[in-house]
Amino acid sequence: MPLPPSPVAAADQAPAEAVAPLIRGTTVLRALTDTDGALSLPELERATGLARATLDRLTGTLERMGYLRMDGRTPVLAPPLMELGNAYLEGLRLPDLLGPYARELAGELNESVSLAVADGAGVRFIHQTTRRRALSVSFRVGDLLPVERCGPGPLVAAGWHEADWERWRRRRAADPDGVGFPALPPGDAARVPAEAEFIAWARQAGEQGWALDDQLIEPGLVALSLPVHAPDGTLACVASLVSHTSRHSAEDLRERLLPTVRETVAAMERRLREAPHPEPAPPGAHRASWISASKQELGQGFVGSLARGLGVLTAFGPGRESLPLTAVAQATGQARATARRALITLTHLGYVTSEAGTFRLTPRVLALGYAPLSDLRLPQIAQPHLTTLTERVHDSTSLAVLDGDEVRYTARVAARRIMSVDVTVGTRLPAHATSTGRVLLGALPAADRARHLARAHLTSLTPHTVTGREELAAVLDQVAASGYALVDQELEEGLRSIAVPVHDRTGRAVAAVNVALHSGRRTTREIVADVLPELRATADAITADLRVAGRFSHVQEA
Repeated sequence: MPLPPSPVAAADQAPAEAVAPLIRGTTVLRALTDTDGALSLPELERATGLARATLDRLTGTLERMGYLRMDGRTPVLAPPLMELGNAYLEGLRLPDLLGPYARELAGELNESVSLAVADGAGVRFIHQTTRRRALSVSFRVGDLLPVERCGPGPLVAAGWHEADWERWRRRRAADPDGVGFPALPPGDAARVPAEAEFIAWARQAGEQGWALDDQLIEPGLVALSLPVHAPDGTLACVASLVSHTSRHSAEDLRERLLPTVRETVAAMERRLREAPHPEPAPPGAHRASWISASKQELGQGFVGSLARGLGVLTAFGPGRESLPLTAVAQATGQARATARRALITLTHLGYVTSEAGTFRLTPRVLALGYAPLSDLRLPQIAQPHLTTLTERVHDSTSLAVLDGDEVRYTARVAARRIMSVDVTVGTRLPAHATSTGRVLLGALPAADRARHLARAHLTSLTPHTVTGREELAAVLDQVAASGYALVDQELEEGLRSIAVPVHDRTGRAVAAVNVALHSGRRTTREIVADVLPELRATADAITADLRVAGRFSHVQEA
């Protein structure tokens, strides 16, 4: 995969009908992606070669779309951007169909398992099941590796034609140091196979049906890779079992674990043969009217052609992996000519490919922010929303998770006050006496809630603390029905707090957001009237981000 061209170079090489702002906007997203999701405006100006005024308009538009947020004057990628990569992965279907087999294999062998697809002269990860340990694999969904430096590479190259080899040679010549592969370890000093060596490796991998990566990425990292074929016999993806030399040598992977991995790959291929083609899902609500309203409100500060161009990527999805121009225009609410120019531009940039009058997304869509965003934990997703909530209600806000009989605070934004609530990240408090604990207990299934109450040690912390099991059970029933918990001076005299749950994409309450304040600040009635709506809006925003981020990546809750 060649290095991404600068906006100027890309525009010079582009077809006459290409949309220049779309080229510039994707260049901004790529620059932020390659620097792990954040870059100051001066740094972004140098990285893209764009003028500051142009950058301000582009970042302002992307911020309006929710694709990035401003941390002071630093643009930071935001989880809603992952909807672009999700559209590709949903249309591809491989993570949904094969992910369960990868997870089962990882559990059986207690090693990490990944799925990767070809992307130009590289391979890009589309699924990761990582075993959490001190020495664990750190590659993410969306990361790109050079074919000559990883186990999936020779299996991909085994099916290349001469034009593919020429493209690979050009990429190597243009980028001998691997700058176009930011997923490679920094300060990389690993041995890079020579051309003849890689050609021989690819030939051998094709003949034997597997490949070993013996510490080509970095010292200690070994992998066993096998091809997964589509029903028509073409390469669908490559499955890799990844380990460390402290547990397995490369030869040990081949001698001991190859048969088990082969069984899993055979099951994956059966699944691909037997899976029915999905009914086309309706496209998401198009943004044509929203774009017009944003343009009317922000004027020249909003780049409508960038918003429309990126919106084209969201037209694809389950059962909609290949679409004609007319369907793209209908799905996005755009004029046919407008959608056509966007598709021409996206094809030029490598995010879309076309054949026989239809278009489909390519793995390169994952280069638009997916890897750094797929690595976010829930506290990182929630933090900017907590900051906004604190600014709106002028009181301290927190995110907490249930941990046994306690809640553990995982994110926190303190209000600037003489008298403020002193809770820090990592603090543990009794669940029965806190609003976060009660809202999470109330969200449990009734049987789980009853079991928790039966064994919990209900300590009295103030004269107001509810410690009777029947009384607390009634309180939790009310919390479950109302969707919020209000605790008035039960944890500490003078302290009031209110909390609501945050849900994952399955609807499970995985955390709680609360606002805590001194009793002199607001009455309980005022808290419900004034704070609760803001709190619910914040929880909804965190939940929305979590559902996008967790579609194909595991989001750690703490």
